[in-house]
Order: sequence, then C-alpha cells, then structure tokens
Amino acid sequence: MLPGKVAPGIASLKPYQPGKPIEELTRELGISDAIKLASNENPRGPGPLTLQALQGALGALSRYPDGGGFRLKQALAEYLGVNEDQLTLGNGSNDVLDLAARITLIAGSEAIVSEHAFVVYRLAVASCGCKLVEVPALDFGADLDGILHAVTEQTAIIFLANPNNPTGTWVDESRLTEFLDTLPQRVWVVLDEAYAEYVDAPGYPDGLALQRRYPNLIVTRTFSKIHALAALRIGYSVSTPEVADLLNRARQPFNINALALAGAEAAIADQEFVSTSRQMNRDGMRQLVAGIDGLGLAHIPSVANFVTVEMPSDAGAIYQRLLHEGVIVRPVAEYGLPRHLRISVGLPEENQRFLESVTRVLEG
Repeated sequence: MLPGKVAPGIASLKPYQPGKPIEELTRELGISDAIKLASNENPRGPGPLTLQALQGALGALSRYPDGGGFRLKQALAEYLGVNEDQLTLGNGSNDVLDLAARITLIAGSEAIVSEHAFVVYRLAVASCGCKLVEVPALDFGADLDGILHAVTEQTAIIFLANPNNPTGTWVDESRLTEFLDTLPQRVWVVLDEAYAEYVDAPGYPDGLALQRRYPNLIVTRTFSKIHALAALRIGYSVSTPEVADLLNRARQPFNINALALAGAEAAIADQEFVSTSRQMNRDGMRQLVAGIDGLGLAHIPSVANFVTVEMPSDAGAIYQRLLHEGVIVRPVAEYGLPRHLRISVGLPEENQRFLESVTRVLEG
C-alpha cells in the first residue's frame, strides 16, 4: 500500500522492457555462445579513435564532468553546421525526449504519436500526467494526414520517429514538409532521428535543414546506434536557441558522464568508422532480407539497422525457442505487433546464425 499520493499516470505505467542481455540468457539457460540481435546496436563495437579517447579519460574519473559539455558541443556544432546554443545533451536521446515532454506538456494538454511508435514517447507523456493520442498507422508507418486530423486545441506536442522504431518505416521530405506547413506552429514536433545515419533512401529528409525553417521543430539524435556507444548513454537535440535554453533549464546537472563526453567527441571525428558501419549494415540487411524471403516470411521494409518480421505462428513462442538456440531477438507485442519479431542487423556470421536457427525453429 502506498503511503501517499502518486503523480497521475505513473502507477499505470509498464516499465520499459529492453532486449534481453546475453548475460541473463547465459544465467538462465547456460548458453555460452549466445548472440544478441535485439537492441539495434552496432555489432562492430566502438571505433579505434573512440576507444583511444575513452582510455585517455579514465584518469579523471574522480572529477565531475563538464556540466555544459563545451568540447562536445563545439565539435557537434561544427560537424552539424549549427550553433552551440541550439544543442541540448542528454543521457541518451531518451533523456532529451523526456525533457521535450516536460517543457511542453501542462495539465490538460495532449500529445500525439503514431501507432507502433517508440514506447518511450508514451512513458514521457504519462510521466507528465497528460493524455496520449495514438493515431492508427498507415502501412505500419506514420499517417501524417491522420495525425493532422487528430490535432485539437489541447494538442501540445507530436512525437515522430524517422525512421520509426520498431517498424523501420520512414516519411519522405515532401510529405514531411507538407505536414509541417499545415500544422499549427503552436504545436511542437519532436523529430526523432536516432537511425538517420543508416538511411540512404532517396527523398529522406534532413531534419536539421527542416529545423532551420520550422521553429517548432526539435530534432533528436543519438550516439547509441551507428556510433556504437549505447552503453555510455549519450544523445542530443537541435532546436532554436530559445527552446534549447528551456531544455537545458530542465536538464539534470551532470547528466552526461565524462566518458560519454570523450567518446562522443571522438566518434564525431571518426567518420570512416561511420561510413564503414553504414556499408556493413546495407550488406547485412540484404543478407537478412534474402534469407527471410527464402523462408517465405513477410517483413516490413526497413531503412534502419533492423527488420521486423511477421511470424507464421505465435511470435512469443518462436522467440522463446530462439532463446534456446542462443539467439536473442526482440518481440514487439508491446508496440501493437504481437505476430512480429524485430531482428537487428548483426555481423555476417550472426545474421547467418539467426537464419539457420529460425529455419530449425519453424521446421521443428
């Protein structure tokens, strides 16, 4: 029994369920050679410049980090072509998503997301005690016309991932521009570009270029994906200086640790690592999709570093059987996709192992 009152929306929340760690599977089943294709991580691990920077930062662990992230902001601003006062650093981009909800949502206001959207949006909105409006998806992706029709006087903010997790779908520049032109400027839009560096599809919009045109747009990105720094938890947003000022007022002191700051700064400089990772992902995606098609399984076309596949029977049961094969993927029933599993693109041998394992599971 709770001794006092709880903020509206918190008690009914379901905690975020991450992909199962390899260590947990080893403890449960005694499998020593498990592979993880569940959390959309870069399977290569951090690049050499990043590892060198992390090693160099170890000597200062007794000191608090730079609370303003001066050096990283300087490097980011130069790389992205923005001003330093447009940047907000977060403990992963999830942190910045939460900050955006906190500065825009007040009592009685609403947020809009698409069906199958990243679950963290729901958590952020509920934590503010506000109503979440979910608009049905169109071909597993965001229905921008449907979102526009859902806007009311109570709408404060819209969360839109491009590409979307867990479906890998994306919105092209013409559709997104038309959407932003039509949307009332009083409504904030968070454009979540966590997987943007993986995309090479024609017509994919540059969120930073759009942000220069639309002051109500907040663009978020992360170092967790293509830069392979998921364990360090660092992301950022680009907005107008006025919005960044508000986000930074709400930001916790020292929310970015010193290793994350050093690693991210080095990761920006190592664009060869990014380019190679992008090409490996393209090759891996082709490998996975060819195998999935060969099994007669339907998948949602993806431009990210994962593919979501429809299973012929109970996806939860297939997931459990894959665990016994030592292969960790991601069930996505919580995203409204109970028949699907999401598979991250791994190293070539990991992709092959998944394909061989799922073949045995489906034939068994």
